[in-house]
Amino acid sequence: MPLNVPGILVPFHLLINPRIIVPALAVKDIRQLDFHALKKAGYRGAVFDKDNCLTVPHKDTLVPELESAWKECREVFGEGNVLIVSNSAGSSQDAGGIQAEAINYHLGVPVLFHKSLKPSYSCISSIRTYFHSLRRPIIDRELVVIGDRLFTDIVMANRMESKDRREHAQNVRQLLLQTSSPKDAEKSASNLTGPGTLSVWTTGVWKKEAMAMRFGERKLLEAVQKWSKPRAGEVIDGTGGFVRELPPPSPPPKKGVLHRLIARFQLKGS
Repeated sequence: MPLNVPGILVPFHLLINPRIIVPALAVKDIRQLDFHALKKAGYRGAVFDKDNCLTVPHKDTLVPELESAWKECREVFGEGNVLIVSNSAGSSQDAGGIQAEAINYHLGVPVLFHKSLKPSYSCISSIRTYFHSLRRPIIDRELVVIGDRLFTDIVMANRMESKDRREHAQNVRQLLLQTSSPKDAEKSASNLTGPGTLSVWTTGVWKKEAMAMRFGERKLLEAVQKWSKPRAGEVIDGTGGFVRELPPPSPPPKKGVLHRLIARFQLKGS
């Protein structure tokens, strides 16, 4: 994995805005997300991390337990509206885009090609370019960003939300200046609204990786949540309806008569 300079610089951003690492939602994995509720709330697209979010690290295939949730996500948001943004696949380290192509084949969604790693503003710009190029463009306010790392995925999502909020306010002010009728201005401004970029932190891991860093991120998050106040416009309410209970674990397969007989003979032989 290459040195992630944008990620290393995050602590300096924390001095200015410590709540940049605070997710709007925290779930164990994507099975807890109600994608139908997200779509109903106005979200039209999703950005996913790969390793330990959808796949086992350094693997290209979906974690089997997530198959149903992943299918639901793709069906709800539609073709092309779900994008994988990884700091490995599709990055400058992915020679010839081989890994991105393999993930696209196995997961059935596009992988973003980007030169700068998450959570850089350059990577955010690449994400925006992709979603703006769709037949029905999607803006930041209509995106859910899902990942397992606070310093990359959640920081990136919150940067997108913060920047989009500023641009939205500027657009509304321009409409108010250009429109003589307050009712017309209100109607035009309503066309610019959206629920706001939603950051979702998946806390579970499918394979242990960088556990010391994860522990440090979690403890820092706890401190920030305890000692800092929510920033203006931060999404802190109304997200409970997007979360559902994890499905119960599948029961172990029943053993047939032949299997029990073999096991019995093995036990006697020992």
